[in-house]
Amino acid sequence: MSHVDYTVQDSIAVIAFGNPPVNSLSYAVRAEIAAALDYAVADPQARAVVLYGKGGVFCAGADIREFGTSDVRRPPSLWHLIGAAESCEKPVVAAIEGICLGGGLEIALACHYRVVAADARLGLPEVKLGLLPGAGGTQRLPRLVGVETALNMILSGEPVPASLLARTALIDCLVESDVLAKAVQFASQVVARGEPVPRTRERRLNEPNLAALCQFARNTVRATAPNYPAPLRCIDAIEAAAKPFDAGIEVEAASFLALLESSQSQALRHIFFSERAAARIADVPESTPVRDIESAAVIGAGTMGAGIAICFLNAGLPVTLLESKQDALDRGISRVAEAYESQVRKKKLTPDQRDQRMALLSPTLSYSAIAHADIVIEAVFEDMSVKEKVFATLDEVMKPGAILATNTSTLDVNQIAKVTRRPQDVIGTHFFSPANVMKLLEVVRGSATSKEVLASTMKLAKTLRKTAVVAGVCDGFIGNRMIGQYSRQALTLLEEGSSPQQIDAAAEAFGFAMGPFRMFDLAGNDIGWQIRKRQRIEHPGLEQSSVADDLCELGRFGQKTQGGWYDYRAGDRTAHASKVVEDLVAAYRVKRGIPPRDIDAQEIVDRLVYSLVNEGARILEEGIAARASDIDIVYLTGYGFPVWRGGPMFHADRIGLFEVARRMRQFAWTPAPLLARLAAAGQPFNTVDKRAA
Repeated sequence: MSHVDYTVQDSIAVIAFGNPPVNSLSYAVRAEIAAALDYAVADPQARAVVLYGKGGVFCAGADIREFGTSDVRRPPSLWHLIGAAESCEKPVVAAIEGICLGGGLEIALACHYRVVAADARLGLPEVKLGLLPGAGGTQRLPRLVGVETALNMILSGEPVPASLLARTALIDCLVESDVLAKAVQFASQVVARGEPVPRTRERRLNEPNLAALCQFARNTVRATAPNYPAPLRCIDAIEAAAKPFDAGIEVEAASFLALLESSQSQALRHIFFSERAAARIADVPESTPVRDIESAAVIGAGTMGAGIAICFLNAGLPVTLLESKQDALDRGISRVAEAYESQVRKKKLTPDQRDQRMALLSPTLSYSAIAHADIVIEAVFEDMSVKEKVFATLDEVMKPGAILATNTSTLDVNQIAKVTRRPQDVIGTHFFSPANVMKLLEVVRGSATSKEVLASTMKLAKTLRKTAVVAGVCDGFIGNRMIGQYSRQALTLLEEGSSPQQIDAAAEAFGFAMGPFRMFDLAGNDIGWQIRKRQRIEHPGLEQSSVADDLCELGRFGQKTQGGWYDYRAGDRTAHASKVVEDLVAAYRVKRGIPPRDIDAQEIVDRLVYSLVNEGARILEEGIAARASDIDIVYLTGYGFPVWRGGPMFHADRIGLFEVARRMRQFAWTPAPLLARLAAAGQPFNTVDKRAA
């Protein structure tokens, strides 16, 4: 299939290339563009060249699936293409509209001129993949926009509106419409002037404050991104732009190759592909019909229900918020209003935007008021009998075709669905608290959930700007089932001799957003206590820690009550050791005859992380998760696992499953069957692709 169209318009060769949806520069595209450039150079009818991206998009950059493969440098490489454009004796004009990112912008920087649509967005996002712009971007961009702007663009990785770059040498002509036609006209004017073509590589970088600007940037990224080598490498390369061009390119190339092999870049690229893979469901094709969701209802106006309502309001969807009592409903409306007031105070919203969103919210005490909604999400107390009662009522009142969703974090979605006469319309939508902040949405597929409802819910997740991962039905689904093992291991470490501070410090040094005991205190131990009590009833003989339960018996459920694992002093955000916890642990050790021992930080980390990995292996083998990368996305977006480590399953793959299993056996654990088999075969988790139940 041809990716390039070659035409001549008024003595101007137009090379229009396309590779939907974003015109990425795969090997096949590069080869055709290179051939078209060579043809244009030899074409006697062509006096100049316009390079144009089809479909309203110039180019989103390289095909990152080629990174780490021989195709990256397979001739014609991106470097060859850029060299061919810049060295061309005929004027080469980039006609840019839509997005122009990464390698696409690097090609445009090497063209002699750039005609750009005012609403186009230009950027070099490589740092988000743990890389730097490796095809001359760190050398050419500073020469065209200045060092300060180049630092901001390259270190943030965010695209910049063309209008903000209009006064720089990056843009020769800013146009409102008809980019291609005006680029051809511009090229004709250049030919008529007969001037030598300007080459970016020949421009001198004139920045007297170069060293100071770069040092300021280094200080900033060392403080804000200490675990990421790419930003510092970017700064080094930008600073090298003051050297002769070829010397600067050598610095850039060496840094790019080093970063390409770094664990951080591999993790970030893994995440990039994993987020896209999570949206694909093997037995639900893209052609599956979806239901229109233009209105929503939320049952329960507590912290979770109010947060879910805000998600819909932020997406411009009207929400009816239902409670059983007026005072509870009033508190819920106040929660929503205060969340928006906070955003106005922080200047993240204007008062008009706040008012527009609040106007979409309708409070009610009557089920009849929600009957019209396209989706209803139940966010009531985590108790099966309560949820069954709610769903029996929803079955009676909701219109045909409405999606009935439960926000349960652990309970059996199939059992909930059975109380209705339309189990095909029932699905789990497990939001994470605070729902209006956290990216993760676990979409729990019941045994009777229809493909149409599943596809509709996944589409809704995009509308709500959530990262959705499909999970099968089990106690806790993916995230909470794994966190149960993590929590048990944290409590066991406590009982064996570690303090909450030691355990949290080790976890946070590894990269977790917060250690397990800080997490318990922030989230509150009351829900976990209810879950443990339920599990004890459902699974007689299930071993539970008396320390955690004794703490809850005293009413110490974390920061929102009279304290938990730590005591938080008024006006002091530092967590101080709880004397109550120390006494409970000491009594537990005496009762069980457990002599405390010193446990080093590495053992703490290994036991915490490998407890996640081992349970993740069971979840994967059971088909609760479709792929190991789905588990990683859950933990990266919902549980504070360090992004630069790529998720628990990816982290285990990097270490090697043989070593992981060996370490588990040192702890007298039994590796999950799937983990043991993969370790014996020398295979990673990423070779497994199960289908969610």
